[in-house]
Amino acid sequence: MILETALRLFEERGYDRTTMRAVAQEAGVSVGNAYYYFASKEHLVQGFYDRIAAEHEEAVGPVLDGDPDLTVRIRGLLLGWLDVAQPYHRFAAQFFKNAADPDSPLSPFSEDSTAAREAVISLHERALTGSSTRYDAELGPILPQLMWLMQMGLVLFWVYDRTGNAARSRRLVERTAPLAARAIALSRFRVLRPLVRQLHDVLVEFMPRARGGGGEAGGVRSS
Repeated sequence: MILETALRLFEERGYDRTTMRAVAQEAGVSVGNAYYYFASKEHLVQGFYDRIAAEHEEAVGPVLDGDPDLTVRIRGLLLGWLDVAQPYHRFAAQFFKNAADPDSPLSPFSEDSTAAREAVISLHERALTGSSTRYDAELGPILPQLMWLMQMGLVLFWVYDRTGNAARSRRLVERTAPLAARAIALSRFRVLRPLVRQLHDVLVEFMPRARGGGGEAGGVRSS
């Protein structure tokens, strides 16, 4: 109830002009009760992130339990996110304006967003390790984070996509999923290994670290 009210007010008034007091009043609860469940306005948005992540995981279960073709799995994962996020598209730009600030706790790269970020990265790990695609073992542990970055690019495109039912975003997924799967498959070839190692080093240095040391991907296949 509190979260739904906050999302409605974010849409109607904008994120910056919505206060916890206003959320509590509209939700019919005391301010203290609102703060009991959500310590700040930013925590309301983190609650939204967590909800989207949980809905996404549920929606893509059949994809991750199904076809081992990596293109099919990447496509299904990204289209599944678009399906889950579409009801919130009308006010996505409100969040992005704040999330784009690298110092904001709403940034997908922030420490506050760790739980939601890890939940999505774990889905990409399942998509990868459950596929029939062989890939370079050295890059394997970092690939799910790279796939998550690709999803972040899609999210940015989707925020500004004004086509009906985000048609251009869906088309972007259809075009890029085979390219991503092909690039992952090519990583196992010896001639590309110097590039693979450089990419690995860059990602290890600059990607947000997952809790507990960051994600050794199980079941890595290599040639």
